[in-house]
Amino acid sequence: MKDTILRGMAANNQVRFFSAYTKEVVETARSIHNTSPVATAALGRLLTAGAIMGSMCKNNSDILTLQIQCSGPIGGLTVTSNAKAEVKGYVNHPDIMLPPSEKGKLDVGKALDLGVLSVIKDIGLKEPYVGQSNLVSGEIAEDLTYYFATSEQIPTSVALGVLMEKDNTVKHAGGFIIQLMPFAEESLISDLETRLKEFSSITTLMDKGMTSKDMMQKLFEGYDIVFNDEITPAYHCDCSRERVYKAVMSIGKNDIKEMIVDNKPIEVNCHFCNKNYVFDVNELEQMIQ
Repeated sequence: MKDTILRGMAANNQVRFFSAYTKEVVETARSIHNTSPVATAALGRLLTAGAIMGSMCKNNSDILTLQIQCSGPIGGLTVTSNAKAEVKGYVNHPDIMLPPSEKGKLDVGKALDLGVLSVIKDIGLKEPYVGQSNLVSGEIAEDLTYYFATSEQIPTSVALGVLMEKDNTVKHAGGFIIQLMPFAEESLISDLETRLKEFSSITTLMDKGMTSKDMMQKLFEGYDIVFNDEITPAYHCDCSRERVYKAVMSIGKNDIKEMIVDNKPIEVNCHFCNKNYVFDVNELEQMIQ
């Protein structure tokens, strides 16, 4: 299966859905950051959510950032996405190891523990929009469901999952976001709540060979369903030597002069892609001129 995000409507346009398969996105992130299995699962879930929520943006220039600050051993996570579902992200402590949860699964909730989820939307205004909510479980899908209900007042169901191979590479990854329209009927709301409670974990369904489309058809069985379009998510870092050069320049003359006194080149690392940029003393001198 190739990575994809399907967008559509169901139940006479009373529900909109976004269903994603993101194995390559998550595996790319795992290989870049050399994450442990539990860190891969956490970052993979947030990358999937970021890709979907990015595809929900109205303008091509919009930028979305999901940030989790937490007390757990993972330390925090950051994911950035655009309207093309191009995502990048990192975890503060990529090598954490934890025993499995009581259900025998990767314990993402314990890795995050208590904390705050921030959703930052840069839509071209003077200041970006920032919405925040507390983590309710650390499992990320539940935390995003709570965020949508409290910060955006949109009845939403979020499901996210990452399944690992025995060699710690990514076997499957994906998720969905379902949102009710304001005019959704009570009977539909009640029926969907029941269906979602009985719905198998998405990693189980993906491991059985079900696609993003199959899952939506299963969830909305008996209702009309329309698949509007699809978009291909990708892990993409837009850093460049020029952008990093400007960032170093912005720290101020005095700090750059101190670097020059050390008479050693400086190395700047990109958190998102682990690429290193080296600037020698001559370049530092050019910056202050």
